[in-house]
Amino acid sequence: MSNQVSRRNFIAGSIAFPAVVSAQNQNSKLQVGFVAVGGRAGAHTGEAHKEGCQCVAFAEVDKTRWGGVHGKAGWNEAKGYTDWREMFNKHGKELDVVFVATPDHTHYAPSMTAVSMGIHCYTEKPLTWSVTEALKLTAAYDKQKNVVTQMGNQGHGGQGWRLAYEYIKGGAVGEVKEFHTWTNRPVWPQGGKRPQGSDPIPDNLDWESWIGPAAMRPYVGAGGGKKGRGPYHPFNWRGVADFGSGALGDMACHTTDGIYAIMDCGYAATVEPLMMTGPVGDQFPAGMTVKATYRAKGDRPGFATYWYEGKNKDGSDNMPETPEELKADGLKLPRTGNLIIGTKGKMLVEGDYWNSPRVIPETARREFGRPQKLLERSPGHHKEFFMACRGEKPREFSQSNFSYSGPMTANIQLGNLAVRAGKKIELDENGKITSDKSINKQAWREPRKGHDALKSVV
Repeated sequence: MSNQVSRRNFIAGSIAFPAVVSAQNQNSKLQVGFVAVGGRAGAHTGEAHKEGCQCVAFAEVDKTRWGGVHGKAGWNEAKGYTDWREMFNKHGKELDVVFVATPDHTHYAPSMTAVSMGIHCYTEKPLTWSVTEALKLTAAYDKQKNVVTQMGNQGHGGQGWRLAYEYIKGGAVGEVKEFHTWTNRPVWPQGGKRPQGSDPIPDNLDWESWIGPAAMRPYVGAGGGKKGRGPYHPFNWRGVADFGSGALGDMACHTTDGIYAIMDCGYAATVEPLMMTGPVGDQFPAGMTVKATYRAKGDRPGFATYWYEGKNKDGSDNMPETPEELKADGLKLPRTGNLIIGTKGKMLVEGDYWNSPRVIPETARREFGRPQKLLERSPGHHKEFFMACRGEKPREFSQSNFSYSGPMTANIQLGNLAVRAGKKIELDENGKITSDKSINKQAWREPRKGHDALKSVV
């Protein structure tokens, strides 16, 4: 019997896994490398260190952040670089695992390089900056059968979406018709213009590597953000269209994760912007609402999703109206979450990570009771990745692998693509745009020379 099993089979607990399924020496330390070690990357360096991994090398464009590796016991001898390409060229053959936690626009090239080299790869969300990059990474993962991957939507390792799945499969709301998802982001500038002028590049910052595949622009270090942050590095790039993915790309991998896990979506049939506070310029709009529709699949009917972010044109929070079922309990919608509308009832999911799903109103929740447990629980988001890397579990045990997170990211970035185009997009079942094929060209950005995946090792 093959050791390869589907993700769906895993979470349903229908197949018993063998104890060891790869040649990885379980008695040896995983040799890891990091592409970025500051900011969010600190969670990954911390988990890898706690797991007993040995850091061989890392790449971090900002030398003030190198302490994220060199400050950890036993890792002070790790080789540091500002350019990820140099890390791979010099240490690629030594690495078992690579973590990529750079800004969105520089996820693809090091991730594709790692997967193509047969190196296990963990990449922050969103998996890629563009639709086509997501499709390419998914295909690479499917081809490299021994590579373990994970996207950094840590809530996928929680039990929230699993409980929501059990409610829905148990008939708590009937057939699902709509998902309404909203976020309190952005908490960074959006809707503004490109900053003018330039500032001297700090000695600690490799600006060439930070820009990576995007078109070169001058470094600007002043203004535009809280805590003295400039318009780009180290935080506010999220709202800049050339580098980030706006609130949709930044948060939907968390907040819509349960939708993809529960509904087995496939690619969207249509994506359209319902509201934009303005066109996409240097930054994404200050607020937008995006609708997507999904085809029927098997015995599951088609359904629609709605995404709300930022502010309305009048400055109010852009989010759904509080449903009557919640008003009946004297409550209102939380500032971020999901509202699930079915043919027989509604559910509320609070927060970014599918916390505390419950049937509403309270009388309906009490009447339905607790759903039957259907899915195996995760040992933890990072834990499942490391277990798969060590060969203790099959690679699909790493739940948010690129076969799952790639199509999910493609659908999310299709929302941003529709916003860029300013119109509805229609797609076939393979995710190809059929309504205006010229938009397919915008789904990919030719990288600046020298900043694609490394050809010498691909």
